Amino acid sequence: MKAIAKVLAFGLVELVVFGLVLFLLAGTFNYWQAWAFLAVFALSTWIPTMYLQQVNPAAHERRKHAGPVAETRTVQKVLIGGWYLSLAAMVVISALDHRFGWTSAPAVICVVGEVLVAVGLGVTSLVVIQNSFAASTVQVETGQTLVSTGLYGLVRHPMYTGNVVTVIGFPLALGSYWGLVSVIPGLIVLIVRIRDEEKLLAEELDGYLEYAQKARYRLVPYMW
Repeated sequence: MKAIAKVLAFGLVELVVFGLVLFLLAGTFNYWQAWAFLAVFALSTWIPTMYLQQVNPAAHERRKHAGPVAETRTVQKVLIGGWYLSLAAMVVISALDHRFGWTSAPAVICVVGEVLVAVGLGVTSLVVIQNSFAASTVQVETGQTLVSTGLYGLVRHPMYTGNVVTVIGFPLALGSYWGLVSVIPGLIVLIVRIRDEEKLLAEELDGYLEYAQKARYRLVPYMW
């Protein structure tokens, strides 16, 4: 119970900080899109995190170690730094878009964005449940085994697929079209990250080359 309480406490602090950033940038609390987004974000992260903490604490711990500092290779430190910058730009642009009225997405588009955020975060959570070695950093751990079933049977990097769905949903959920601009550099960073990660996996993870031949698509089925 203490572990769950810590997860909820950390999640609440994270949510409050995130919300304050959004509302301060937007210049108002009268921003229903942000309120809805925060609710979806909270439910889509808290529930899977609490479940994972209960059934697989080790996997949950791996997910907590993220960011440039956690990466062990310089190239990945730079790439994940670029990814975080694109996310920050997305939030800033979307909130400022609301403040200055550059664009105004209709409510139905905002709802579509909320759905994409929920689905994307759900996919990333399911990946960790299906593969306990799935982590936020690029590395191969001692004793790590190859997973080729479930979502890994569709694409080789389903966690990144979930990330893409989520970031497309972010600005739409916040009612911004301009926020989508920052998705482009984020995708470029992600593609470079995947290519570099696959070189490491091919060298260090047994069976990865054979798996790559069977699972043809890296990120999006029938596209790439």
